[in-house]
Amino acid sequence: QVQLVESGGGVVQAGGSLRLSCAASGFTFSRYYMGWYRQAPGKQRELVASITSGVIRNYVDSVKDRFTISRNDANNTVYLQMNSLKTEDTAIYYCNVAVHPFASWGQGTQVTVSS
Repeated sequence: QVQLVESGGGVVQAGGSLRLSCAASGFTFSRYYMGWYRQAPGKQRELVASITSGVIRNYVDSVKDRFTISRNDANNTVYLQMNSLKTEDTAIYYCNVAVHPFASWGQGTQVTVSS
């Protein structure tokens, strides 16, 4: 049974930083292309960062040079380091398989950036 548990969100001022973590279980994590998604109020969920099993990273333009995705296959965890946060980064952040996510999503972690 796939489980994805996100943590690390919070309230931060614009320009601040947060580090999100996602603990995964129920599948062979190291074989999967993993991603961080976010969903802002009234908007569709979007994939903002992804990392292959070969550690190739991709980012949506709006977070490039500010966010860094990483993974630790030894403990089935994917991370998102978020720097220089902007108010428009406010959203619930989720992890899942990139591009073709599992049907089962975690609860997400709320990130709120205040001006």
